[in-house]
Amino acid sequence: MNQNLGETISTNIDLPDFNDTEIAFKGKTKEDLNRAYWLFKIISSNFLTKVGPYLTNSAIKFGLPVIPLIKKTIFAQFCGGETIEECNATIAQLDSGKVGTILDYSVEGEQQEKSFIHTTEEIMAIIRKAKTDPRIPLTVFKPTGVARFELLKKVSAKASLSTAEQAEYFKVKARINQICRLAYELDVPVMIDAEESWIQNAIDDIATEMMRTYNRERAIVYNTYQLYRNDKLASLQADIYLAETDGFILGAKLVRGAYMEKERERAQRMGYPSPIHASKEATDTDYNEAIKRCMKHIEHTAFVAGTHNEQSCRLLAELINEYRLPHNHPHICFSQLLGMSDNLSFNLGSAGYNVTKYVPYGPVKSVLPYLFRRAEENTAIAGQTGRELKLIAAEKERRRTN
Repeated sequence: MNQNLGETISTNIDLPDFNDTEIAFKGKTKEDLNRAYWLFKIISSNFLTKVGPYLTNSAIKFGLPVIPLIKKTIFAQFCGGETIEECNATIAQLDSGKVGTILDYSVEGEQQEKSFIHTTEEIMAIIRKAKTDPRIPLTVFKPTGVARFELLKKVSAKASLSTAEQAEYFKVKARINQICRLAYELDVPVMIDAEESWIQNAIDDIATEMMRTYNRERAIVYNTYQLYRNDKLASLQADIYLAETDGFILGAKLVRGAYMEKERERAQRMGYPSPIHASKEATDTDYNEAIKRCMKHIEHTAFVAGTHNEQSCRLLAELINEYRLPHNHPHICFSQLLGMSDNLSFNLGSAGYNVTKYVPYGPVKSVLPYLFRRAEENTAIAGQTGRELKLIAAEKERRRTN
């Protein structure tokens, strides 16, 4: 990670108070809190989360005016706007709480060359904006935004490619290299998101190639490790060793994972062992171990801890103190999603740690798949929605009595 994340400060043994709702919701109006409270109430209903996508898509199909309603509710909670420019207010609001922004162009499902080219140009526009705006310390892109899913699947399976597919894959790698080269030239770190396990091998190979090329002096390219996979801790360790022996800095974004139900269903249907840990406890163990290994090799590893888990955040904060590192060490960053876990983000930022929020943006209709996933994620993560509701209620009561 580059030095734009802050100058070195002295270490502090005090850990953030993640229950401090005054700091967590300082930038929220009463109307913001009320909207968030009722939104999480709705999300807590499994029924609405399951039928919501069907009802919304049906309403759009029949021309019902649901888009304005979505923009004022779930879109306003989890997205920064429809364009980069519309995200400026969110960027400023996060910065006022000492939290950086990761602009995430969240248009999904496009599979045409024209859309891949457009997405590549959009990602490069984000990188150029980040170069001139220190409030945007990191950038990111989704590989299937610039590459066809079925092509990545075939490459990951090491299947033979036709001549046309070989040419197509050459273009994919050229697009990703174009993004990473610009990031290198402008000194703006870029993270490559993880996707489904059956297309991940191709992504990992490209990410490693990009890191070998652009991470010689500093961490520019980051690959993503989904620690709910039972093989990813070993992959991380192998990549740390590779970076140290080959002379580059490993960029690693650590997440738990986003496709658990899909992964397990496919494994069962196709008759192969599930790549996902059998329990949440096993995932948590691997995630926390991944943090420890990155910290142990911090000279050659720069990492982003993408997590909404309070215990994992506390572990990393404790390790930073244990290693006597500055809170804003340029190789360490916490990250959460916009609209979630403000108690973690803003209290970490207030304590001087490097922390960012993913700020998705794009046309409302195009980011609906992302929004539905966020709603599902809040329902699926044990205690997530209840925790959000409890914290919002506590802040509303604090404001009422003060």
